[in-house]
Amino acid sequence: MERHVRLRMDLSYDGTEFSGWARQPGRRTVQGELEEALGRVLRLEAAPALTVAGRTDAGVHARGQVAHVDLAISSLASLDVSARRRGRAGGAEDGPQGRSGDDRDVKGPDLEAWEEKGPQWLSALIRRLSGVLPLDVRVKAVCVAPEGFDARFSALSRRYVYRLSDAPGGVDPLRRREVVWHNRPLDVDQLNAASAALLGEHDFAAFCKSREGATTIRELQRFDWARGEDEIIRATVVADAFCHSMVRALVGSVLAVGEGRRPAEWPGHVLAAAIRDSGVHVAPAHGLTLEEVRYPAAEELARRAASTRRVRTLNS
Repeated sequence: MERHVRLRMDLSYDGTEFSGWARQPGRRTVQGELEEALGRVLRLEAAPALTVAGRTDAGVHARGQVAHVDLAISSLASLDVSARRRGRAGGAEDGPQGRSGDDRDVKGPDLEAWEEKGPQWLSALIRRLSGVLPLDVRVKAVCVAPEGFDARFSALSRRYVYRLSDAPGGVDPLRRREVVWHNRPLDVDQLNAASAALLGEHDFAAFCKSREGATTIRELQRFDWARGEDEIIRATVVADAFCHSMVRALVGSVLAVGEGRRPAEWPGHVLAAAIRDSGVHVAPAHGLTLEEVRYPAAEELARRAASTRRVRTLNS
């Protein structure tokens, strides 16, 4: 029986030219590029399926994205350069899944072979992916996932940072892909006052694009603003999970307060109404970056995944 291993992949990408994370027919997506690259590097007949922690929208960046993929150990063994060289020296051609003529090394490797060569194969996988992936997406690290790990359902929280500048002269051209220019002065104290009222577990339907069968109940754990020495204003937003467009809708609603168009209580009233408000403008995508995904200790991964999969209601 074919042995498989689940790998954790730590990713970063510039979302400017992508139509989001999720694969879409006829569109360039991060998932599509990564799955195609994996299939090519491992010489698979069908590209493997990735599961991701955060399905980022079109134009949104990531510095700390996490995904997992289940792969046959034999496909990883195809990255064993020494085995392929021996196979070529013997006159054999690489067959399906990159197997060399030396089947003793790469055909159905046992657990001892995996334990011995696994780190080398994973290192080779990162290098090979770096060579075939476009420059706007990188695989930073690959490791064997602990038992029970699910990149999406095991996560405790996701941390996003939204970057913008209200400088009269606009954004530094070298940072224009990740920093939004806001053409009105912003009061950071007012931004923080409005954000504080949104913290906690609520139904965030007013800030989410509806999806049939999906809950909009989330726990917003952190939402604060700070102006840096570089004059870039950063909003840090942390929750157990986010629904579609939620971060940018939250940011957009609070910006209306920061520029003086709305009172500090307004975002809280929108939240309580639990319906989409035409006054909430979704902030531009390119200012948003997924910075970090946090997970529990290894022994809690499976329990966390099972809990997250349950249908969620308030006070449950």
